Amino acid sequence: MASLVNKLIEVNQQVSLTKVMKQIEKLDLLVLDELGYIPLHKEGAELLFQVISMCYENKSIVITTNLQLGKWNDVFGGPILTEAVIDRLTHHFHLMLYIGEGFRYKESLLHD
Repeated sequence: MASLVNKLIEVNQQVSLTKVMKQIEKLDLLVLDELGYIPLHKEGAELLFQVISMCYENKSIVITTNLQLGKWNDVFGGPILTEAVIDRLTHHFHLMLYIGEGFRYKESLLHD
């Protein structure tokens, strides 16, 4: 996710955001991995919202995160944008919870 947001900020400043949005539009599936590990600046949060809005009801989106929905305000910088994002994501969603040790930790034990 951080790479995508950084790319969106970069192309937005170069006035080529439309090109990247068209590339995203062609995707069948958008995976936003590790939401919340790196805080988003206001511009990045707003651009990510644009991507999510564009994909809403048109594309499949997978989001991985360790954050509860109540903590997403910290990621998106406030309740208004956060509520708009969550509204779009939860309209037609399937929640999958993983409880247990992470696969990286398990794999590291195999190599010790």
